[in-house]
Amino acid sequence: MELLDLCLQMTAQNIPRLAGDKKLQTRLVCPEYSKSAREVKTFPDLNKHRIFALCWNLDRGRTLMSAMYPSKHPFCYQLKLDRDIKTQLHTHDYIELAYVVRGEFAQKILGKDITFSQGDLCLIDKNCFHQDYIGSTPAVVLFLGIANDMFTEIIQENIASGKILSFLNAAILKQKDLRQYLCFHPGPAAAPALEECLYWLLKELMENPTGTHYIRKGLLMRIFDILSTRYEFNLSSDQQKAKNWLIFEEITQYIRQHYATVTIQELSRIFHFQEDYFNRIIKSKTGMTYSAYVKNIRLEHAQELLLNTNMSIEDVASTVGYENRSFFYRIFEEKHHMTPSAFRKQHHP
Repeated sequence: MELLDLCLQMTAQNIPRLAGDKKLQTRLVCPEYSKSAREVKTFPDLNKHRIFALCWNLDRGRTLMSAMYPSKHPFCYQLKLDRDIKTQLHTHDYIELAYVVRGEFAQKILGKDITFSQGDLCLIDKNCFHQDYIGSTPAVVLFLGIANDMFTEIIQENIASGKILSFLNAAILKQKDLRQYLCFHPGPAAAPALEECLYWLLKELMENPTGTHYIRKGLLMRIFDILSTRYEFNLSSDQQKAKNWLIFEEITQYIRQHYATVTIQELSRIFHFQEDYFNRIIKSKTGMTYSAYVKNIRLEHAQELLLNTNMSIEDVASTVGYENRSFFYRIFEEKHHMTPSAFRKQHHP
């Protein structure tokens, strides 16, 4: 089963219909009733859970099916539409993440109309006013409501891409005058990885097993790691420059730690970028290609070993990543205009 299948299962015809509970119905979907009113949606208690899921399934007959989890008893609310509508202008006191599982989805955020395609995602900060458009185009959209303290914990505890996630935190939560939302567009092979995490997170919310809090938190950490490394997101030019520097620093830090064995294929696997990206970002910051940058670091370490140890030339070459002695000699001479032995003798006569 995939994420789409699970969303369709949540809103299937055999799920008990929600009737009579007007408060919950308007919580699931609230059509616009006033041009001037502004609603503030608070985080639902849900028995002290810190994340909830809301799924919309708009079919070809203009029937919007909606369901929310965690829930003591499965339910589905149906709203039959006779025309295109938009929801009441609203905001939340929590973080909202909206993912387009199928079709297209449009919102007006801070007065700007934005259309999201399948695989796109929007992260909206608390106190950011927006409206959802519900039209005639079939779509399945998954919303996640994340309590503020849980979002902060995820940002602080993520280790794999800490600098990038910290930047993401600052971009959406700290710089209120610049932006209160981020739109994410998937890079190559990004959507399947994200959908797998969303699937298991939704499964946890639906089944609510023992220990689910820790599993949900771990899945959210993976989701934000994928978003920060495999997705493109809209930033101001200054923010984009800052993000690029952080990515460059993380990549080059990894190269310096693993300079003797690192490969561009390994970088692609670790950081989830295409191989040509590493050439582009290193070239833009250093003027060198990836290969030249790695070679330069290896030769710097070779120089230190020649000056500060009694290792043989062969061992020095092997230690910095070159098993071919002739090749090591050639690139060393190209840089220093002398052999490694002559270099050592010159500095240690």
